[in-house]
Amino acid sequence: MRRKKSFLLDITVVILSGIIASVTLSSFNSDNRSQVNQSASQEITQNINLFGFDTQKYHFDQYNIEQNMYLSDLLLYEGINFKKIVQLENNSKDIFSLRNFKAGKDFTLIRDDECGSPICMIYEPDKYSYVQYFFNDKATIQKINKPTETCLETTSGIIEGSLWDAMIANDLSPALIDKMEDALSSSVDFYHTQKGDKFYLYYEEIYVDGKKVGVGDVLGASYEDARGKHYAVYYENDRYGGHYDLEGHPTKSQFLRAPVKYSRISSRFSYSRFHPIKKRRIPHLGTDYAAATGTPIFAVADGFVERASYTRANGKYVKIKHDKVYQSQYLHMSGFASGIKSGKRVKQGEIIGYVGQTGLATGPHVCFRFWKNGKQINHLRENFPPADPLPANELPKFLDSRDDIVDVLNDIPKPRQIRTIASAEE
Repeated sequence: MRRKKSFLLDITVVILSGIIASVTLSSFNSDNRSQVNQSASQEITQNINLFGFDTQKYHFDQYNIEQNMYLSDLLLYEGINFKKIVQLENNSKDIFSLRNFKAGKDFTLIRDDECGSPICMIYEPDKYSYVQYFFNDKATIQKINKPTETCLETTSGIIEGSLWDAMIANDLSPALIDKMEDALSSSVDFYHTQKGDKFYLYYEEIYVDGKKVGVGDVLGASYEDARGKHYAVYYENDRYGGHYDLEGHPTKSQFLRAPVKYSRISSRFSYSRFHPIKKRRIPHLGTDYAAATGTPIFAVADGFVERASYTRANGKYVKIKHDKVYQSQYLHMSGFASGIKSGKRVKQGEIIGYVGQTGLATGPHVCFRFWKNGKQINHLRENFPPADPLPANELPKFLDSRDDIVDVLNDIPKPRQIRTIASAEE
């Protein structure tokens, strides 16, 4: 998918070109306003507020940000003088810079009356907040966090094809899939799920204005396969925090099993693989994970970057030293993450680059290579040492919390087989 360009404030362009950029205006028309006013009149004892403004007293015009559109052009056209625009830009740097507006998103101008100049501009950088840019003497700017409500939810599902398909069929978000995989990463191999496997989740759903906007913590997760049920429960206090198994061992292992999410293995570790470019059999001492160009690549464990460089065969690559025993390498990147260079310390799960096909590659993927005591190995067959369990004096509190969460998981109804599209149409 092509990335959207950033929406830039370019004062120089305004002065030199004098060109009024193309703007798509989707302002509230008279019908919209009458609907707002009608709704407001029904709420006689309660004002209806939008971004902190009474909709009965103010007028709202919504604009869509197009590619190569300049905010300064529009504001000048709306009667905001050049000096005020510069003041807004300077004041916004430490809160939410005007330069961070994105093409494809909307912003709103608020007026005292239908024909007046705007008194405030609203931009929503995410689902949880909005920023107010006031056109007053001080060019006041403030970021407002929207009130959120957290609800506890449960769900379950059965695998028919893949975990991804099962969770999407249950109308569950990719973020929840991601968090469930993290919670159960040490006990379940999600690259080898089987038809008939079942999952159960107890988690937080976050709402803003009555709409689902995100997922909080996964409080409990269980996965049932041919080997039985695997559990992960969330436990947190001042000293500890994260997912643990039923005995209090962290479920997140010392190393992630894969450096990318939502990918597939396109080529496995082999001492004799037919090379698609060199057209001969040579060792392939790594595992290829196919993913879309630009997909984030994560460090599989804590360590420091030994090298972030380029070669004709590897393309752009990063090599990380984790400890005296283990090293990892990530090949064919489209680019490095910000700040990634030799000597940089990285944490497990930190983004170090992005999937590409630089070097000798026939398609976008990351070739992941792993060393143990200086010898390249198949990381998928390595039994990594477990993380330290909770100390004995912490276990009583953990066990009480664990039992409550497991009771909720065990009370979730067993999932029914998901109807396929074909059977739904019959």
